[in-house]
Amino acid sequence: MKTKVHTDGFDGWAKRARTRAKAMHEGRAFPASKGITFENAAEMVRLLTPARLNLFEAVKKKTVSVKELAATLGRDASAVRRDVVALEKFGLVYSQQVANPGHGRVRMVSAPASISISAEL
Repeated sequence: MKTKVHTDGFDGWAKRARTRAKAMHEGRAFPASKGITFENAAEMVRLLTPARLNLFEAVKKKTVSVKELAATLGRDASAVRRDVVALEKFGLVYSQQVANPGHGRVRMVSAPASISISAEL
């Protein structure tokens, strides 16, 4: 499913919601979709930094631990962990603690299947 990023704030979100509600009321089908709405483009840029987009692209390819992700991206693990938390709040990535036999637990990060980001400015 494609995740569409909007920068038109509450008014744009409300307009899209009314359109979907009208289609449902009329019995018309519409494709499943997921969207993230920001108040403006500056707010979007604060979340979707180049480092976070690189992280997102890396976890789209395979589920990976935060430590391995940090090594792959050449970044500090604590910074990667913070970025994972920020992206997770918007549903762009998921993480979970899993057992790592003999080494405690490890946080694994993945992206939802078939997710991509497109933005309208």
